[in-house]
Amino acid sequence: MAIAMLQQTVGGTLQLLSNSGTHCNVGNRSVRLLPKGFKLEVEFPKRAIYSSGKRKLNVIQASTSQTSVVGPLLAPSSSDTLDSHMKPNEVALILIRHGESLWNEKNLFTGCVDVPLTNKGVEEAIEAGHRISSIPVDMIYTSSLIRAQMTAMLAMTQHRRKKVPIILHNEDERARAWSKIYSEDTIEQSIPVITSWKLNERMYGELQGLNKQETADKFGHEKVHEWRRSYDIPPPNGESLEMCAQRAVAYFRDNIEPQLLSGKNILISAHGNSLRSIIMYLDKLTSQEVITLELSTGIPMLYIFKEGKFIRRGSPVAPTEAGVYAYTRDLSPPPLSHRRTSHLHQCRVPAPSAKGEKTPGMRKKKQKEKRCNMAIKS
Repeated sequence: MAIAMLQQTVGGTLQLLSNSGTHCNVGNRSVRLLPKGFKLEVEFPKRAIYSSGKRKLNVIQASTSQTSVVGPLLAPSSSDTLDSHMKPNEVALILIRHGESLWNEKNLFTGCVDVPLTNKGVEEAIEAGHRISSIPVDMIYTSSLIRAQMTAMLAMTQHRRKKVPIILHNEDERARAWSKIYSEDTIEQSIPVITSWKLNERMYGELQGLNKQETADKFGHEKVHEWRRSYDIPPPNGESLEMCAQRAVAYFRDNIEPQLLSGKNILISAHGNSLRSIIMYLDKLTSQEVITLELSTGIPMLYIFKEGKFIRRGSPVAPTEAGVYAYTRDLSPPPLSHRRTSHLHQCRVPAPSAKGEKTPGMRKKKQKEKRCNMAIKS
């Protein structure tokens, strides 16, 4: 069993030696597993060349009576998971709508009010991080709102390269001086995070803080739908999607696209309407197509930027598609939990019922319906 587990972990061929333990040939490397304890001897040829990336290998502790996995052990890897699927002239652009906020949960118009994430929003951000953990990230752009910044920071805690995201403060000379980093090694292990109000959610004007259902009851469902989903009609003293697109797309063109052209892999953590605006630009959607586009909270969307063109990978295949994933079998590890997607809304599969529940099927069905209803309200 120990032999099989080691072979599955590191690959290669194994040879069982009668007195000296197990001998393993992994490519042009020699590995020897002794019969007692968990000493692992690995020999690398002098002229072998390995990339700077690292991957985890488990060491097998073997004896005549039991086998257990201990570790993990960091060892050189010839490539990262993504490297074999992205060519040198390709870079990644990842878009993430922030996780659920406290006002999403309360069904309130949020707009540019600075509201943090719920516990569910934190979980969504962490799961988004798992989905993109193998995709390289060199720079991060977020809005100036805490829910987008929290989402980016929490997602990056799951990244395999373990670099630290650091918000750059360029408000004035003092802010730049006081936040300066004096270690080149530390800078190398950091990811700059740039914030801009131009990536903020669209400003909902006099609707901000109001309950969505109560507002619809007061002004009429058609009028509220017009404020929320039309392209060029703003709510009272607020922004239309067209106005939001003007600032968000201009910022993308002037600041983010040049970084992609220079070879940087970019993550953008922002909001439903600012990301809709950017997707409209990337996918060349019409004003009628973009108003039907729904983006789920905490779900990454991946584009490959190659030769000046944006190629969708896990992005919407149609303007009304909500179940958009950066995750593919080749690019990143499986998500923490499975999700089921309807045509316009995406609902998390509920956790198993508590122990002793008499009707677990009914309980799970009600939990799922409740979460779907909450998603529809948002």
